[in-house]
Amino acid sequence: MASELSPTVVVTGATSGIGQAIARGFAESGEQVLATGVGALPPAEPNLSYAELDVQDSAAVNAAISSLDALRVVVNCAGIIRREEEHEPEVFQQVIDINLTGTMRVCTAARPMLSANKGVIINIASMLSYFGGGLVPGYAASKGGIAQLTKSLSIAYASDGIRVNALAPGWIETPLTQGLREDEARSRTLLERTPMGRWGTPQDLIGPTLFLAGPGAGFITGTILNVDGGYAAM
Repeated sequence: MASELSPTVVVTGATSGIGQAIARGFAESGEQVLATGVGALPPAEPNLSYAELDVQDSAAVNAAISSLDALRVVVNCAGIIRREEEHEPEVFQQVIDINLTGTMRVCTAARPMLSANKGVIINIASMLSYFGGGLVPGYAASKGGIAQLTKSLSIAYASDGIRVNALAPGWIETPLTQGLREDEARSRTLLERTPMGRWGTPQDLIGPTLFLAGPGAGFITGTILNVDGGYAAM
């Protein structure tokens, strides 16, 4: 897990989609970033290195964090969705373990280093933190849990000077939503409820993330910020 960059920002689940966009956003702003994921890793970029990390593996998470020289920001993007399979208890358990417990593993491992730097945690929630998902009970439960975990850790970590917030993306163009976007009727239904009338892009999450990680959000903690084109307002 060692990186030549001595990163101060770690983004999990950052080999594609929202996580990769956020990692690149931090790198382009001048931060040194370690982006983690599983499977094939992209090549290193300016200010940005990649490393394999399975957030289901507590020992690996602890080793990854302890290998760093400093840490200021953690963004927890690692997550999966298994549409129409999550009613199987084994699949449900895996989704919860990656999306929710994996986030807790990273937060717990990062707490001492973040405390030393009065750091920031940003979790990725979802519109399904608020609404049910009949085909994805594990994903919906995990994202509801992320909202409550964010609020709970914001209280628990405040005495360490750590702020903990979350972003709740709406319908974003990522590999996880490809099936929905290719279903013309379903996509139309979602867009008709979205006041801005379009799918979001991973790049739409960069500005909100940088804001929550920066000094302008210095008195914000325990907040779930919707980035949804107005979907939750309907």
